[in-house]
Amino acid sequence: MLMADPDAPAPTATKPYLIRALHEWCTDNGLTPYVSVRVDESVQVPREFVKDSEIVLNLSWDATTALTLGNDVLSFKARFSGVVKDIMVPVDRVAAIFARENGQGMAFPMSDSVKAGSGPGPGTAAASKPGRPKLTRVK
Repeated sequence: MLMADPDAPAPTATKPYLIRALHEWCTDNGLTPYVSVRVDESVQVPREFVKDSEIVLNLSWDATTALTLGNDVLSFKARFSGVVKDIMVPVDRVAAIFARENGQGMAFPMSDSVKAGSGPGPGTAAASKPGRPKLTRVK
């Protein structure tokens, strides 16, 4: 039986690698890679485009400048209503990456720390029916 070295560093998370792979797959197939992001104070995006603590961002090479898909952070510059903005998204805030044209991609489980405070508020349909999932189609 092979034993793990207790002094070895923890392996790198798979999520940033999957994001990069799906971004490349979209690009190679002429599709537009989008990410859905759960917004909190650690996310740097134009707040006027955030709805229900979520924003969907176009990660295509044509829509971004200086795109970096790092292990900890996604960063780039993009235009919003004609104004260039610096965007910075911690990888743990990415809820999904998918192709705009066909919706194919991958959703990621959100950790409890990411879920905390980012769910629906009181009085919403999802809050009044606990345990019932809500599906929203993003175009």
